[in-house]
Amino acid sequence: MAATTASRRRKSGGRLLAFDRRLGVRFVAGADEAGRGSLAGPLVAAGVLFDYARLRDHAVRPLALLNDSKQVTPEGRETLFKAVTACATRIVVRVIPPAAIDRDGLHRSNLRALRESLAALAPPAEACLVDGFRLGPLAPPHRAVVDGDERSAAIAAASIVAKVVRDRAMHRLDALFPQYGFRSHVGYITPAHSAVVRARGPSALHRRSFQALCYADAETVERVALGPAA
Repeated sequence: MAATTASRRRKSGGRLLAFDRRLGVRFVAGADEAGRGSLAGPLVAAGVLFDYARLRDHAVRPLALLNDSKQVTPEGRETLFKAVTACATRIVVRVIPPAAIDRDGLHRSNLRALRESLAALAPPAEACLVDGFRLGPLAPPHRAVVDGDERSAAIAAASIVAKVVRDRAMHRLDALFPQYGFRSHVGYITPAHSAVVRARGPSALHRRSFQALCYADAETVERVALGPAA
């Protein structure tokens, strides 16, 4: 069983890279975010640009295990983060703090962060891919890919970068707010997280617009996080 799982993981990177190569262009960008459904902490969006003329032979080997960040262990994400930073032509990260999310709304903040991540990439991508969202007319020309972090190498790479950057930030912030347990749940809803917010009230890192959801379940949080259709 372990050998079969390892074999599937080895194939994941090749499958995702093949999806991008079939677009038939040299520069492919992907954008994804982490923290959309979180009760506390920032929203982090990342844009990753791959040059497929350069990603050949030994240069592409570090991406063999590339996959959607949700399908990878924390240790695996750290390894893939190093691989992506070594292989990408450019990486852009945008961090939206909780106060900005409360002021502007989660969905609007998310779309803006993804737009800015793609727009800041240089050289301009010939194909821009986003995990699931249409970003509106202000964004570079792009394609919304359903389950994109499971299909496209560029989007999966962006999901790894966004997740690792956000988790590292939440682990550091745990030292400032140790009573909330951010190191374990990185701001997402858990029974223990909801209980401590009810007992102590929200911290400076909590999204006030999500405060009522401390009484809700994870499915409700995800529905709110997805927001209206773009």
